[in-house]
Amino acid sequence: MATRRYDQVLRAEAARETRRRILEAVGRRLREVPTEQPSLEQVARLANVSRSTIYADFGSRAGLFDAFVVDLWERTGLSDLSRAVASDDAREHLREGIAAASRMKGRDLAIYRVLHAMDRLDPESAGGAVRHMETDRRAGVESLAAHLERDGALREGLSVEQAADALWVLTSFESLDLLVTGRGLTVDEAIETLVTMAERAVCRLRRR
Repeated sequence: MATRRYDQVLRAEAARETRRRILEAVGRRLREVPTEQPSLEQVARLANVSRSTIYADFGSRAGLFDAFVVDLWERTGLSDLSRAVASDDAREHLREGIAAASRMKGRDLAIYRVLHAMDRLDPESAGGAVRHMETDRRAGVESLAAHLERDGALREGLSVEQAADALWVLTSFESLDLLVTGRGLTVDEAIETLVTMAERAVCRLRRR
């Protein structure tokens, strides 16, 4: 019985290692050839596995990209974002939430850039993975706008929908990337700029 359990542990560890190699191969391919969509054959070759192994683990190309994006989120700070948006204070929710979300992207700008470019050119190229990211972001900015209204922190004359639209623009990957690559800001400087812009755009002025 002990031998069987040991064998099961070894198999589980081997499966995790194989899965890790496959996900790393996707990232490597995206970095090395960002203008090409990585094929399963290329990923399998880089990971030193067969295509059937990828299908067995992820089910499809779409499943592989979904898993890659989930892994990317976790590696770049999803837990930090979850904590940031849990604040009861709406303004802190805005500041910390935008900072945490931007910091996630800033930790691997190259990969996020490729994924978003792939989605713009061919939404199906990444198996809908970026669409899932954007769906989550849309829900996040709508929740934040509603939180600001509940707290009485929303700028006077601004509707929840208008606030969500402004936050949608300011939390986009493109906004962060333009400040870093176009304006030459560091990621931290870009984050500070975006947070300040967001607060000024949607928040009521504090009374002195």
